[in-house]
Amino acid sequence: MNLRRLLAGVTAPLAVLGTITTAGAGPAAAGAAPPRDSTITWKSCPEYSDDVVDWMGFRDKAWFRATMTRMDCGTLRVPLDYTKPSGRWITVAVTRLPATDQAHRLGSLAVNPGGPGGSGYLMPIDLIRPEAPTATLNERYDMIGFDPRGVGYSTAINCDDGEKPAAVGAQGLRGVQELPGVQGAQAKGAPPGPITEEDARQMYAQQVQANQQCAQTDPKFIGALTTGNIARDLDRIRIGLGERKLSYLGVSWGSWLGPVYRSLFPGKVGRMWVDSVAPPDPRMDAFEAGRAKATAMDFSRMADWMAPFNDTYGFGTTGAQVQASLVKLQEDLDAHPKQFTDIPMPMDGFVVAIAASQPSVGWPFAAQLLADLRDATGPTAPPTIQEAFEGERTPPPIGTPERDNRVANQAIFCNGDGGARDFDSAWAAYQDGLARYPVTGVLGFPIPTCAGWPLPVDHIRLRHNGGSLQLSGHRYESVSAYEWTGDMQDAVGGEVFTVEDDMHGSALMEPNCATHVVAYLTTGDPGASGCQGVPVPTGPDSTPPGEARLADTQSLRPATLAGR
Repeated sequence: MNLRRLLAGVTAPLAVLGTITTAGAGPAAAGAAPPRDSTITWKSCPEYSDDVVDWMGFRDKAWFRATMTRMDCGTLRVPLDYTKPSGRWITVAVTRLPATDQAHRLGSLAVNPGGPGGSGYLMPIDLIRPEAPTATLNERYDMIGFDPRGVGYSTAINCDDGEKPAAVGAQGLRGVQELPGVQGAQAKGAPPGPITEEDARQMYAQQVQANQQCAQTDPKFIGALTTGNIARDLDRIRIGLGERKLSYLGVSWGSWLGPVYRSLFPGKVGRMWVDSVAPPDPRMDAFEAGRAKATAMDFSRMADWMAPFNDTYGFGTTGAQVQASLVKLQEDLDAHPKQFTDIPMPMDGFVVAIAASQPSVGWPFAAQLLADLRDATGPTAPPTIQEAFEGERTPPPIGTPERDNRVANQAIFCNGDGGARDFDSAWAAYQDGLARYPVTGVLGFPIPTCAGWPLPVDHIRLRHNGGSLQLSGHRYESVSAYEWTGDMQDAVGGEVFTVEDDMHGSALMEPNCATHVVAYLTTGDPGASGCQGVPVPTGPDSTPPGEARLADTQSLRPATLAGR
């Protein structure tokens, strides 16, 4: 995700459209008489055009099509409300890649990419790409993907303004549910500079209106989009597969779904690994506070990294000097935003915060962008700033599967959020963050995402249960703060596996970590208590892996429905 989307990614308040879609059929009517068992109806898998396969990032089309040929695709009927099994039923879409070594098969491994609201339908194929360090999992496991209720090929609802949700992109698993939040002062044509209390109150009113409109589109369906119900759906999938126990691999919000499933269905879990661990109490106010603290810590790490390269960047020879210089740059840009003829919006202090909050793979590029922004005199933008605004992907071709669903994202968060939702509490916390964390504090939310959400909160009590569990936390990560890993262990048990990096979800992507994930899932023993993870760049000329430049800092947070 590039800087333009980060700055302008806020969506308008939702308009009520109320469209229901179901995988392979019409909506599950309340008066219908669906089967009251857990039978998965297997059918032909979707066929994707070459354009769609390219857009999804599968360059080896022959391999992708051969893998799709051996994949099973199906649907499962589940109660909308598990307390009312005689009422309305909906459809959950499921995929299965049978183990290639059936003689030594270990069972079924369900996978979830996070979100919430992320599609896991094709995640098994992502995990077993020939170049993927997790590819061997399919030798002994049936790989099970699924679209949670409200997402993709499962029964879903659309209550936005008609904008299509993003689809599974070329980054595959690396872009674990990148969703826009409240963005910078330039979004939606607002003037540059800090957010004022008047601005925030207007945002709050818009958020309340948008949340209430969306929730009332179909309150029974949207109210049933909860982590608990998705865990219950997952157990129906287990039964439909004929498995006594189900193993599980989840990332980001998937690290919340896994422990919830384990708590609700003790004894039904085989081996479970969750990466980039979510907090055990899904309060959005506490989440924002934890994330703000971790982001500020990573900014200090970036400043310390920049200091030895003062000849290149010119912000100081110590971490403290670099931080002080960037505070001044942010203040200067807020007071006097820079406008370039080839960039669609003025550059204010929020740009500094975005660049200063990057994971380490993006530090060389972000540091150079900051230096160029400081020194730029115009009228055109320096190359780094131009590059940050380039690379917008073309819209997905027709037939591209949904990558994430914004309505499900918002509903699952808000239906589980027991934190404060009033304006005064959020505004006070935002002001506190600005004071505590110069430069990065502005990235916090000045309003509660679930303001005005009218549906009841589904409180879930996590429990210690028997069974094997590995919790991999990333020591320096800001999206899922490392301290949450220990908090989750206190709540549910299991063993902590520490990844020495700051990259969200990298345990499945980095070979030196994925080796341990595979070892654990196949033998029950990860062989270590941690791994190095993604290395910190050695200097300004370091090339980040893949296409990494400025990363999205909004993962694992709800899609804010109103903003500046």
